[in-house]
Amino acid sequence: MAAEGQSRILHRQLGPFSLLMMGIGSVVGAGIYVLPGIAAAQYAGPAVSLSFVLAAISCGFIGLCYAELASALPEAMGGAYGYARAILGIGPAWWVAWMLVLEYALAGSAVSVGLTGYLADLLASCGIMLPKTLTSSTVLWRDGGFHLAGQINLVSLGLVLILGLVLSRGIRQASQANGAFVLLKLAVLIVFVLVGWSHVRPALWHPFLPVSEGGFHFGFAGLLRAVAVVSFAYLGFDSISIAASEARNPGRDVPFGLIGALAISAVLYVMVSLVMTGLVPFRALDVASPVALAVQALAMPFLGFVLQFGSVVGLGSVLFVSLYGQSRLCHILAHDRLISEQLSAVDPRTGAPVLAIGMTTALTALTAALLPITLLADLVSIGTMIGFVVIALAVMKLRGDETRLPARFRVPFPGFRIGAYWIGIVPVLAIVTCLVNLTTVLSDLVAQCLRGEWIPLGFLAFYCLAGWMLGRKNTTVLQKAR
Repeated sequence: MAAEGQSRILHRQLGPFSLLMMGIGSVVGAGIYVLPGIAAAQYAGPAVSLSFVLAAISCGFIGLCYAELASALPEAMGGAYGYARAILGIGPAWWVAWMLVLEYALAGSAVSVGLTGYLADLLASCGIMLPKTLTSSTVLWRDGGFHLAGQINLVSLGLVLILGLVLSRGIRQASQANGAFVLLKLAVLIVFVLVGWSHVRPALWHPFLPVSEGGFHFGFAGLLRAVAVVSFAYLGFDSISIAASEARNPGRDVPFGLIGALAISAVLYVMVSLVMTGLVPFRALDVASPVALAVQALAMPFLGFVLQFGSVVGLGSVLFVSLYGQSRLCHILAHDRLISEQLSAVDPRTGAPVLAIGMTTALTALTAALLPITLLADLVSIGTMIGFVVIALAVMKLRGDETRLPARFRVPFPGFRIGAYWIGIVPVLAIVTCLVNLTTVLSDLVAQCLRGEWIPLGFLAFYCLAGWMLGRKNTTVLQKAR
């Protein structure tokens, strides 16, 4: 039994720098390389930079909540799921986990689709053309609606499978490679900002927030919609908290990684989006690789090649961290017997949960091959916001328990108690901003459904129904086992 127990325990090999690099690796990626184009062209125009500021503020509230929970519960495994289970119970924890599975799987798929676009551009600059039938999803967004096509994004599928294989070799080697990739992509982005800033045309920033064209297309409603979309960029929070199960000193290092990644990422997002919309008219940015399009406006072929290479590396590191977070969450759910216990097995040599990595990699690869990035970003935002709301509630419940010792890191600003809950300024603001983002995305999905575009809302409804049925079965079994 000892050997069996040991084979299900992850190895603690991550320090503060590794966690910071993992956070930046996850956060600085799709938010810069993919989402600014969609958010600018469809919703906010040049004000996409403002949407990143607002998203950073709302996610900053959540980041502070995550930091206190990580400090108070350093041994909790599973990020938001682990905190919810320790504080709120198995029922809420299951729903957090189920939405996080959706979040990670679709986030990895969205990033791989963007990565495919940048890789195709990089290869094209070398004279190698990838056929559209190998780089386009089965479900297409065209003429304001979703359509089915007889093709599959085999390039995205292959990229996910390759990184899943790398991840299965062990976290120490994988985190070292990720750290090198992150430093490279930060250097490339800084070069892009420094060179691009001297070539921006301020006239392209006017009007900064275009007048509303109805629905969520521009105006204040469009700005809110853009905030909801780019909030996807801050997915890295939960990846860092999930990594607590492999951190040497989680109570100290996880808060450092959380807050450091947010601060660095927010500055880069704002600067890159300003340069991007200052080089290319915002309506032209509705492509899978908007940075590559902006680089073309600089008319510097060598710099363009370097930035394209950096974009491929950068998105690769994001995809890696997304696969990491999903596989570790799967391992922890299996360890807690909420899914098949076989998925909790850990390779004693590498310390990697190989079966969990294999299953989550296959799921991510399949959705990447079939679904377009527009649909993926919306569904990921929903999963992210639900997880964030539960994190804020967990902090309120944690602080309301006077029997617990104060954590090393505590959410700032005052609050008051109502029953078993501490109503603090920061967690309340976190909940409000998350609910605004969630309402914005859901109302847009409902509007799409009423226009006949039922795929996004239908997919979400089916997924929630499956989660309800599976969660009801699993929690009943666990309660009887006790």
